[in-house]
Amino acid sequence: MQVANEKSAEAGARLIHTILDETQLRAASFIVTIYGDVVEPRGGAIWMGNLIEICAGVGISETLVRTAVSRLVSAGQLVGEREGRRSFYRLTGTARAEFAAAARVLFGPPDETVWHFVQLVGPAVEERMQMLERSGHARLTSRLAIGVRPFPASVEPAVVFRAEVAEGAELLGAFAAECWDLGPHAEAYRRFLKRFGALAGFIDAGGTMTSADCLTARLLLVHQFRFEALRDPRLPTAVLPANWPGEEARRLFTWLYRGLSPRADRHIAENFVTSTGPLPMESEATLRRIAMLGGEAAALPQKTGDFG
Repeated sequence: MQVANEKSAEAGARLIHTILDETQLRAASFIVTIYGDVVEPRGGAIWMGNLIEICAGVGISETLVRTAVSRLVSAGQLVGEREGRRSFYRLTGTARAEFAAAARVLFGPPDETVWHFVQLVGPAVEERMQMLERSGHARLTSRLAIGVRPFPASVEPAVVFRAEVAEGAELLGAFAAECWDLGPHAEAYRRFLKRFGALAGFIDAGGTMTSADCLTARLLLVHQFRFEALRDPRLPTAVLPANWPGEEARRLFTWLYRGLSPRADRHIAENFVTSTGPLPMESEATLRRIAMLGGEAAALPQKTGDFG
């Protein structure tokens, strides 16, 4: 039995390496994922050694980790502290607010559909328009954009008009197709489904994984889903193209996240430390995330829980 489990774990590790081979990871971006998934919901700091160890597992060197952390400190996202010879880093207050907003997109229910126009005023218009586009808005003119997602406060000053469809609702899909190029978003979701669908198939067939690999797999899952979900304009279903892959990608994300979490969280509690002791296995915030994802459970395979 032990030999079978070891072989299964080796097969799981190979699947993770396959995902890594198809992914271009940047140190700073992956460290942001670690903080968003592991640290922010537990409200603490983590030891630099933990960052180095988990990044080494995905092929990111210690030198790149230290350089990336230094840049995140300079950017005002991390702040460092020392305890003896160890360095620990925690999120700044501003960064925690940003991470919490991103978590609502990943784990929370869909936003209410509120069509609105944003008219930028003042200087640095192009820079702020690009921020709007990155948040899923569509540029209409050099100063005017349209969207259904909450607009980031960083684009202010701006005048925001709420909009309702007075007539021509049946043409709304054609209007959305003219404003947004959804092709790249659809392709990104399909790549996500291909990469992580194989992992889900392995697990659904009874495959096992070590706790360390469960954490690595969950971080890669969050990293890749976050990249697309935060850029998706999240248009209402009624105006999306037929066979839109976004919902299937979210269901896969939900199923894998819920199943990987028990062993991933145990690995965190057994290995990740702050200046005051181990990071907790669970927190109110981590439990809330799982509960919010539970709303999708009816649409998912029945086999959820511990994938070990």
